[in-house]
Amino acid sequence: MSDDASEIWVLTDDRAGNRSQALGVADRLGRPYAIKDLAYGGLAGLPNAVLGASFAGLSGDSRQTLHAPWPSLVIAAGRRTAPVARRIKRASGGRAKTVQIMNPGAGLAEFDLICVPDHDPGVAGANVVTITGAPHGLTPEALAAARDAWMARLEHLTAPRIAVIVGGATRRRPFTAEMARELADTASRMAGAAGGSLMVTTSRRTGAAADALIDALTAPAEVHRWGGDGDNPYHGFLACADAVVVSGESISMCSEACAGEAPVYLYAPPALITPKHARFHRRLFEGGYARPLSGKLEAWSHPPLNAADGIAAAIAERLS
Repeated sequence: MSDDASEIWVLTDDRAGNRSQALGVADRLGRPYAIKDLAYGGLAGLPNAVLGASFAGLSGDSRQTLHAPWPSLVIAAGRRTAPVARRIKRASGGRAKTVQIMNPGAGLAEFDLICVPDHDPGVAGANVVTITGAPHGLTPEALAAARDAWMARLEHLTAPRIAVIVGGATRRRPFTAEMARELADTASRMAGAAGGSLMVTTSRRTGAAADALIDALTAPAEVHRWGGDGDNPYHGFLACADAVVVSGESISMCSEACAGEAPVYLYAPPALITPKHARFHRRLFEGGYARPLSGKLEAWSHPPLNAADGIAAAIAERLS
């Protein structure tokens, strides 16, 4: 969107999940917006209760991009953007309404709308709404466009085509070569039993375990390794999939895997999954959006999941 469209600002940073969530909500509003890319300095690691409503955690270059005329709406996601959103609200004299996705960590009363996942309790108030999963930009229209762009490139693969979306290590848990081989073996057996094929993509967090995963694949597969040449097929794989297998350590990836109606299976070994992620998985299972990965492909479907729809509706209802 144009940087001249100043009525809505979307605060984004280098965390892909946060960026996807904030932009997904902005896209659902159907109004022009400006993207404000934020880079952080050494103070960004301080607690938000210490930073307060300030630009103190930002780099000098990022601070220079934030100035009047101030917007009427700010959309942000993640802890590090919260002090920035609060400072913009104050600088605008309260004109700028603030929508914060996930727990801002401090200053809760200053936000006009806080959107927190229902698997992550602890935030309550009149300005709080709960959501299932992470908002994203994979609308039915976006999936249809991705299918149109990618299906011709994937027609050589035998149906059913199973997308295998691989994340990797997190700050708290490693993604080991053993996990990678187990995931590859289970997905390969699933495809083999169904007479189908795999569409596999790794991510930056897969790291060296990508070698083990690729080597362990035994079913016919189209493989995209993160950092490799060519277009990123992530959205195309999801759009063209007859089923999706996704590693369960990323709430954003799991939510995007559920954007369509195809069966979704979560790979979630205990050594990879935190208690927070386990709560999220239970919510997906209870809602019928996903099932645990067992190696068996079954015929079922689910309603598309995108928390951006509910957030956009809350913005229209509460902040219009």
